[in-house]
Amino acid sequence: MKEPATLQPAQTVQQPFGPFHLRLLATSDIHGAILPYDYAADRPDSGYSLACVASIVDIARAEAPGACLLIDNGDFLQGSPLSDLYDPVSGAPHPVIAAMNRLGYDAANLGNHEFNFGLPALRTAVEQADFPVLSANTLTRKGTMPGEDETLLPPSTIVTRAFTDAAGETRTLNIGLIGLLPPQITLWDRFHLGGEVTARDMVETATHHVPALRAQGADIVILLAHTGIDTGAAGPDMENAALTLARLAGADAIVAGHSHELFPHGDMPPDGGEADHLGGTFSGTPAVLPGYRGSHLGQIDLDLTHDADGWTVTGHRARLHPVTNDSTPAHPDIAETVHHSHAATLARMRAPLGHSARAIHSYLSLYRADLPVRLVAEAKRRAVRDALTGTALDGVPVLAATAPFNTGGRAGPRAYTDIPAGDLTLRNAADLQPFPNSLCALRFTGAEVKDWLERAASCFHRVTPGLPDQPLWNHAFPGHAADTIAGLTYRIDLSERPLYDDSGLPLPGPAGPGRIRDLAHDGMPVSPGDTFIVAVNNYRAFGGGPYPVLPENRLVHSSRTSVRDLLADFFRAGGHHDLAPEPPWRFLPLPDTSVLIWSGPGLRDHPGDIAAHDLTDLGLSPEGFLCLRMPLDTVPCESAM
Repeated sequence: MKEPATLQPAQTVQQPFGPFHLRLLATSDIHGAILPYDYAADRPDSGYSLACVASIVDIARAEAPGACLLIDNGDFLQGSPLSDLYDPVSGAPHPVIAAMNRLGYDAANLGNHEFNFGLPALRTAVEQADFPVLSANTLTRKGTMPGEDETLLPPSTIVTRAFTDAAGETRTLNIGLIGLLPPQITLWDRFHLGGEVTARDMVETATHHVPALRAQGADIVILLAHTGIDTGAAGPDMENAALTLARLAGADAIVAGHSHELFPHGDMPPDGGEADHLGGTFSGTPAVLPGYRGSHLGQIDLDLTHDADGWTVTGHRARLHPVTNDSTPAHPDIAETVHHSHAATLARMRAPLGHSARAIHSYLSLYRADLPVRLVAEAKRRAVRDALTGTALDGVPVLAATAPFNTGGRAGPRAYTDIPAGDLTLRNAADLQPFPNSLCALRFTGAEVKDWLERAASCFHRVTPGLPDQPLWNHAFPGHAADTIAGLTYRIDLSERPLYDDSGLPLPGPAGPGRIRDLAHDGMPVSPGDTFIVAVNNYRAFGGGPYPVLPENRLVHSSRTSVRDLLADFFRAGGHHDLAPEPPWRFLPLPDTSVLIWSGPGLRDHPGDIAAHDLTDLGLSPEGFLCLRMPLDTVPCESAM
């Protein structure tokens, strides 16, 4: 590939003075997916990646009749072994930054996952970037007003594009970019940020910076907002504030992210609301939300004219370019750029840890107490028990709350863990624990444990006894919202209404008794006043997902050691061979009742699991997911290893 064509201020475009065409190309939530390679399966993958997006970028740039900007909207440094195993002490370039430099990004915005490895690692990566990295509401000192804040990185930048009009005069367009992210970073990564970094509400921050940037000379302003779509009422410190941000006067376009959703989506009819898929706007403002892991390239085309009052957006078009398995090749320049990092990652990922006598897969992890969840939970339990040995809390029952990962959803029908029986390696540990979360432990009461489980069980639809083929999973919930608590036994009654929505807010109407039945520890019923220590990751410990933030004095243990490393140690020590045969939970049987569940087609390679649950294969959906009928008359156990 030739080097990407980037317009320089002196370059000319032969057009009359207005209209002028500006193309914004946007990625978001790349999560370290630079190459189409499945590190968990250790094989090339024809799926998503930045390398595939790069091939689309070349085409979109070449087609741009005016000027073109390439921008990223955060969560680029974390999420794959290629990125997560990078050692800044090595002196080697960060593979993600190297790839972005090669592709010629004009600017990037921080996402919440950029902080997962600590501030020194973030600073090292940012210093390698050939483009400005922005964040207006990540602060090293919070003033009384946004204008008095001191920011970790530049809050904004102005990119200039120039062209010659029909009269031969040089005209300039100053494009202002502002970076924003969820203020919840101060909770989710508090161990990395505590005492050094704080955050401000995104809307409050943007309300100041939009006119300030125009006062600095920006002709138009683009919001790079690492935030998704929340159609509820606006409030302070919103995590998903894209619609509210788009209402701000002076914002000409918005690139959203964080939620891994797609906007505009061709299969979504216009609903008359603020997220208009047909018009490609949030609250009337041109917008894109380009998926994740390089699934799509976002594109916003803006038509601008100039008069005595300056530049005005007179038209727009917003769309997504999908990466397709059969027609979007990986860009060879990107592959060449990260070749050595890729080889080093493979060598580390293939390091042996132990042996498993049976396959480990996540095809049914949403619907049973499955091995991937139980293995991670037990590794966390044992680490916390060891840490509390000899302390005042030695002897208090230790539990572990863990969610399933790699359960399809927005990532597609291939996004499941599938580890064959045989040797276990670091790549398997990374597959089972894909995020670099660290270990924490909290003190819970029995009542709080039950409430935690009610929140997890709310991810299922209510099921009417005696009816067939009812949908089970509520797709408003991501798979990683459904915690299992290991160290207890309990049953989930699907005939009762859920208590919480996907944000963790109580559902309207009478609460009802909840869904958790027969909650017990060591065979004894759990009482509201019982005391437990619950091992969690740092994301859950501070309110991640539909779960509450407990008081500060409930934190009894914290560690910078990643859960992934604890799991690797657990395998090395053979702990997976001692897993208890009794699974923590199962559904309460409902006679003459069946539900529909979704999984990956790879489940067909595990006929024993299909038979054990008496599942009926109903074929593939148009998206490639496997549809199955699951009876609720009886619910079998998940066997130990």
